[in-house]
Amino acid sequence: MSALIDFYQQQPQNEGLLTPFQGLGFVTAMAAAPNIIDPAEWIAFFWGGEEQAPFESAQDFEAFANAVVDSFNEIRDKLFSHEWQWPAACQLDEENIVTSECQALCEGLLQGWQLARDDWETLMPESSEDNALLGGVLLSLSLLFDPETAIAELASQGIQGLEQFEEIYNAMPQMLCGLTLKGQQLLAEQA
Repeated sequence: MSALIDFYQQQPQNEGLLTPFQGLGFVTAMAAAPNIIDPAEWIAFFWGGEEQAPFESAQDFEAFANAVVDSFNEIRDKLFSHEWQWPAACQLDEENIVTSECQALCEGLLQGWQLARDDWETLMPESSEDNALLGGVLLSLSLLFDPETAIAELASQGIQGLEQFEEIYNAMPQMLCGLTLKGQQLLAEQA
């Protein structure tokens, strides 16, 4: 379990913050980004970018910031060592295709990608072969974030069944690690 999820479990529910798994997804996107963006530049996204953080004390904010940085470091290490996996709560679900935690994690990943988007698009421009990897990861995250819309769209194209979601879900750890490593490789080649 990540330091960030531990923080959320130990604190009273803070309505002003991203949910625990949205936050974990956001941190994962930042950890996967090709260029490290200082957490001081993006931590305010957890509370909608407002100037005032929604914490009762400086100690609470410091504990939160430490949990974010610890989770960032842990996730980045796992992405680079090809060991990143879905958190235990992020599972396939027969009734809803994926758990709400999985949907929230995907939502946070997509939100975080927006912040690092320019870096990704510079390294993997639309005309490049590598753009297919980036597009595949983003499409897969979008499908897992909103599976009901995805199923309706697939059905309109004559595709039935949920096997695709299981394949996408199972492939995501490898895809996300691969994207992270490819981003670093391309960054090194440009240096």
